[in-house]
Amino acid sequence: MDKLKIIAYIYNDYKEKFGIPRQSGIVDIESEIVFEPEFSNREAFRGLENYNYLWILWGFSESHGNWSPTVRPPKLGGNTRMGVFATRSPFRPNSIGLSSVKLKSIKFTDKKGPVITVAGADILNGTPIYDIKPYIKYADSHNDANNGFAKADTSDSLTVKIPDNLLEIINFDKRAAIKKVLAQDPRPAYKCDNNSEYGIKFAEYNIKFIVENGILTVTDVEKLKEPQ
Repeated sequence: MDKLKIIAYIYNDYKEKFGIPRQSGIVDIESEIVFEPEFSNREAFRGLENYNYLWILWGFSESHGNWSPTVRPPKLGGNTRMGVFATRSPFRPNSIGLSSVKLKSIKFTDKKGPVITVAGADILNGTPIYDIKPYIKYADSHNDANNGFAKADTSDSLTVKIPDNLLEIINFDKRAAIKKVLAQDPRPAYKCDNNSEYGIKFAEYNIKFIVENGILTVTDVEKLKEPQ
């Protein structure tokens, strides 16, 4: 098989792996997919507007090291090992991710070429994209599918509290997104400690927080310096 080609890159507010939802479609934050010149032919997108969901095939660009036959899924608290093929861990024989996202728009620009805006991606900013395919409901949705050990649980979501003085630091158009990301509990599953302060970088902010009894309280918000 020929070597995989990068057809595009995705851009969003996920500046580091901590804080990224553990599944696609959970948090409806928007991302832009910008294509490489070789794949910017307008004809390649003909008919894509007829779909409202897409599959994205992408590379775990921040996954380093060898694959492991067993991994520790966050869903099980990060302490129980399961076979890698029973999980969506990045530590795989081939570091390839698959995400289902909602198609918001397709624009053809003079500066960037084709730009696809999607919502619900669980993908780090700047990640390479290998392919895009339409999501087809009758073929891709299975009503009798079970979730194994990855079943949804209402306890997965936290109540988020941001003091008014810290909320004022955050631009209004980023507040809802930040709350949604924090509500998913971005702490490493194997390190969850109610006595510790954690932090994530999202958009242009460094956000610190603590978690106690299902309530996440933001303790500090720092605006990141723009790169020189």
